[in-house]
Amino acid sequence: MKEAKHILCIVGTRPEGIKMAPLIQALKREPWARVTVLATAQHRALLDQVLALFGIVPDVDLDIMRPNQALPELTARLITALDEKFGELAPDVVLAQGDTTTVMTAALVAFYRRIPFGHVEAGLRTHDLDNPFPEEMNRLVAGHLARWHFVPTERSRQNLLREGIADAAIHVTGNTVIDALLEVAAADWPLDIQLDAGKRLVLVTAHRRENFGEPFRAVCCAIRQLVDRYPDIEVLYPVHPNPNVRATAHELLGDHPRIRLCPPLDYAPFVEAQKRAHLILTDSGGVQEEAPALGKPVLVLRTETERPEAVDEGVVRLVGTDEAHIVAEASRLLDSEAAYREMARGVSPYGDGMAARRIVDVLRDALCADTGGS
Repeated sequence: MKEAKHILCIVGTRPEGIKMAPLIQALKREPWARVTVLATAQHRALLDQVLALFGIVPDVDLDIMRPNQALPELTARLITALDEKFGELAPDVVLAQGDTTTVMTAALVAFYRRIPFGHVEAGLRTHDLDNPFPEEMNRLVAGHLARWHFVPTERSRQNLLREGIADAAIHVTGNTVIDALLEVAAADWPLDIQLDAGKRLVLVTAHRRENFGEPFRAVCCAIRQLVDRYPDIEVLYPVHPNPNVRATAHELLGDHPRIRLCPPLDYAPFVEAQKRAHLILTDSGGVQEEAPALGKPVLVLRTETERPEAVDEGVVRLVGTDEAHIVAEASRLLDSEAAYREMARGVSPYGDGMAARRIVDVLRDALCADTGGS
């Protein structure tokens, strides 16, 4: 057997850790692959939690996070640090997932160093550079520098084809988040938060940069309206540590007896919270993928989504950040059993739990063609 191919897997945020974990695990089982995990720690504690859950210890940790970091500073520090490490490690392939600044800079540095880059969860588009910001730009840059595009759906493939990406470079694999979700959701996890079992649970996640300020205040006011209108609901909101989110959430929601504000949950308890939820309000991309697979209706606190497949299926609905519209759409689901059942159908348009296996097969075929596959 020839020397193993050196695969450098980059993770920076909690969603990246969740979605890269099944792929890292699968690659580590392959005799032809030598895997190095590099953590930029763009999000420090949130990333550490999820890597520990999947038994992944980074081989390299850049510890790049700084309090309230600005995008230009973060981008500059990532480019410099990644370039140094790529030079030291000399990988055969760099892999990264999604649309964060970590992913964009990893693709750019790999391009500068002429190292093939594989983009996991490629091809997502809103076609609006301001929504989400800066993620739409990040994935455009990463997408046009990638050697391999591992797309979750046929729609994502079509997005790339329209941008001139060669069909042979695009591989429809499903989304690795479903691989991770199915593994974790198979068990029951302690939530360690006192909830009223007699009330319907509304789970909230909201942290998008483009919603900072008045849009986020409107979201909080809508949540407050809902708990005042429906005495049989309880809200659980794991609050993102960004001060732009935390301060406003505690100001507007912190004193209500049926609103539980807590620090971000580890991934396994968060999956448990989704399983227990009656309804989910979110601006998160990952929740739009996970919750439909768990049969939970999702109202998305955004006006655009790069994940329209679940919207087309009718299990996710875009409601934006208008207070009255959020209240009206949530009330429809809380009032009408028929409307609720229509959205709670357990549809999973993003995968079947085999995405990591398909990505590994593509990489093996590409990298081991001259070794007889070993």
